[in-house]
Amino acid sequence: MPAAPSTSVPSLPSPPSFRGRIGCDASSGYYAVSRRYRLHLSLSCPHCLRIAITHSLLGLEETLPVALLPAVPESPDGGHSSLRPLYEASSHRHPGPATAPVLSDDWTGRIVSTHTPDILRDLARHFGGDGSDRPALYPHGEEEEIEAVGRLCEYRINEAAQHAGQADADVTVRRTALGSLLRVLGSLECRLAHQDFILGDEMTAADVQLWVTLVQLDTVHRLHLDAAAVHAIADHPHLWAYARRLAAHPAFGSHLDLDGIARRHHAHCHGLEAAGAAVQILDWSVHSTGRRPLAGFTTVVGKAE
Repeated sequence: MPAAPSTSVPSLPSPPSFRGRIGCDASSGYYAVSRRYRLHLSLSCPHCLRIAITHSLLGLEETLPVALLPAVPESPDGGHSSLRPLYEASSHRHPGPATAPVLSDDWTGRIVSTHTPDILRDLARHFGGDGSDRPALYPHGEEEEIEAVGRLCEYRINEAAQHAGQADADVTVRRTALGSLLRVLGSLECRLAHQDFILGDEMTAADVQLWVTLVQLDTVHRLHLDAAAVHAIADHPHLWAYARRLAAHPAFGSHLDLDGIARRHHAHCHGLEAAGAAVQILDWSVHSTGRRPLAGFTTVVGKAE
């Protein structure tokens, strides 16, 4: 299903993929050691937000430093100027934008990975430790279910919401997309009516992805939907109570930069605002961090945004 122009970023050159992995020992090249690696994140980006939440859930503030990037990439090509040296060191004459997220190696000054799923798994497997107060985000035997929730979030919620709010699409296309979106939300509603988290009684990586997806649905996609559609989306009380409950968790709400999300969206959005923009589902501002620095995070000052 093609991405809808209503909320999509303009087409940019495809940069080389960095897919290095953190291993268990020195023979792996990139092995887990405290303060060797650094995360470069922009909290307005949903991929970066997932990584920031996971980083906090695992208690990695002292183990893995984080550099916070501007909400809106300041380079003309859509990248971050502060990341350009890393990209150039890792890919000679790097042809694309220097985008986040990035996991870099301070020892070599090069990029390990820009692939969100790999970064998330490596954080949990090799840096998460065995502390009883830290969730097992990728419990044994549940990885396929976690991946299934990821696909559902990407294609059945994000893409469906984009198509439902595409102003220049045929009305039948919009209605079909909205119907698909509501069916998925209905199935999630049924699950959460009987359990605390999406896969059962314990938090997993699936909850991190679903929560970030719900944030995007209410703060970005909603702006292009009509009021009736937003009211129908909001009519899932268990789902949105779940979103509110996670927002109150320090590892989730503390990273929520509503102003940054809005500025990033408006910088790239080509769609028309609809009546649903006035129908907010949750008051995320109660838990939003705004622009305050977070423990273990340093802010990278870029050019004017």
